[in-house]
This record gives sequence, structure tokens and C-alpha cells, in this order.
Amino acid sequence: MAPEALKRSNFKDIQLLKRGKVRDVYEIGDKLLIVASDRMSAFDVVMEDPIPDKGKILTGISLFWFKKLEPIVENHLVSSDPYEYPAVCHQYARQLEGRSMLVKKARPLLVECIVRGYLSGSGWQEYLQNGSVCEIPLPDGLGESDRLPEPIFTPSTKAADGMHDENISFEKAVDILGREMAEEVREISLRLYEFGRDFAGGKGIIVADTKFEFGIKASPPAEQGEAARDDRLILIDEALTPDSSRFWPVDEYAPGGPQKSFDKQFLRDYLIEINWPKKPPPPKLPPEIIEKTRGKYLEALERLTGHGLR
Repeated sequence: MAPEALKRSNFKDIQLLKRGKVRDVYEIGDKLLIVASDRMSAFDVVMEDPIPDKGKILTGISLFWFKKLEPIVENHLVSSDPYEYPAVCHQYARQLEGRSMLVKKARPLLVECIVRGYLSGSGWQEYLQNGSVCEIPLPDGLGESDRLPEPIFTPSTKAADGMHDENISFEKAVDILGREMAEEVREISLRLYEFGRDFAGGKGIIVADTKFEFGIKASPPAEQGEAARDDRLILIDEALTPDSSRFWPVDEYAPGGPQKSFDKQFLRDYLIEINWPKKPPPPKLPPEIIEKTRGKYLEALERLTGHGLR
């Protein structure tokens, strides 16, 4: 029997802040409650058919990475145990279990921080046209899915729902963030990617590219006699999941074309194959496509963490 999917949370006693493509975000005092639904988006369109357990898988992978990456940068996680959340949440513990996080509030940066270690997706298309990605020159003669000489930081704008993110140059990111902040998130993003790439590689997964999001956490007011403390940059949203990354199996890697994957590329390929025009309404997903997509996400969780759903 297929597990029941959560397409949309509805907690009437908690203030809903927004519904994203995948996550529902609630506000509880000075914290946020993030609930990962089983909604699936592709080409910036949310499918009508959810992928059962997807939200739990994404949450499990993010929790795993938040702990691993904490020596590099602070993250927004407060707790993932519903019984440690404010009392108003306890009545919803069954829905929240395994797919939610109580997090610190932060002001999101207006740039998405993408790191590419391999040439794929929009980066490959841009390279074919210009020989560069986000105005970073690359060597001649690279093929699709080739490993880059070194990882590159290729930021993008954060588009409104339903719109496409736009790849931008580092100098454009400087215009948006200021030079000091742009250089800081570039350095941290590259360090996070390199750690994740090396760890996942030992588990049989190539992290071809990934997206990080950061926010500014306001420091609490200084107590009398204390020096004022600076606001802090923290990692928010998710980390190195199949929704925010391209995951390829090491043992089947074959540069020169598209790769088999543990991410939503499988679904994208199906949608391209049926000539869906990449705009609403989304097509009905066959049961076998739903199940295979779920299986790919689940395999990523199992390979990375050594365990399945809990």
C-alpha cells in the first residue's frame, strides 16, 4: 500500500506566512515553522500529483547536512522534534513528525548561491553559447557533464513564484549584496560544496551542482555593559538535497551527455519526453513515474545517511 502524501498542511491555530513550491512556512513568535510537503515542482510549475514521503526525505537529508556543515557555517535549525516546538504545535505532532523544522528567523539574501562542479543544465547551455558560465571563462572543448577544473560560484536572482531564476555574474551579485557580503557567501558556498562533494563521493554520489540560501540573523539586543554584536550570516532553507542539487551515481557516470540521477531530473526528462510545454497546467503523472521519483529520492537518503525513513 502506497504511503499517504501530504500535499498541503493546514494548521488553523498557527499563522501561515507563505506557501512555497514545496514548503509551507508558519510564524510562531520569533521563530518559523517550516513544513516540507510532498509537492513536486518541475520547470517552476508545481505538479498536481505529490510524491509520497518526499517532504520527509528532504527534511531528513537537510538535517543530516546541517549537522555535518555546522563547523563551516551556522544554520537556522532550532529543533526537528515536534514535542520541543511551542505547545500550539503539539496537537499537530503526527503531521509534523519527520517533515518539519523549527528555525530561527532570518532576512533572506536576494541572491541564490549556486556552486557547479560539473557542466550541466543551464550552465552547459550557456557554455555552448559563450564558452563561459555567469561570465566565468571555461576551457575550450568541454563536454556535457564534464567535471570542471575547479568548482565555480554562479549566483542567480531569486525569482517570484512562477518565474524563472536568472543566472547572474559575480559583479551583479556584488551590486545586489555589496562586495563584502558577496565575497563572504562565495567563499562559504564553495567550502560547503567541496565538503559535501567529497563526503557524498565516498557514498557513491557525485554532487554535480547545488544551491545554497543564506539569511541574516539579527543579534539580540546587547545587555547593559555588553558590546554590541554584529548580525550573523546563517544557512537557511535546505542543504544538499535532491531538490536543490544534481546527484549522479558514481558507478554510472559517463561524461559526454546527460546522466542518470537521484534527483528531479528523472521527472524533468519524463516531462520533456511527453512534450509538456513547461507551463501550467501540469500533466497527470502516471503511478510508475511517481513511484520511481520517490525511489530515487529515497535512495539518495539511504546512500548519504546510511538509513531510510524514520
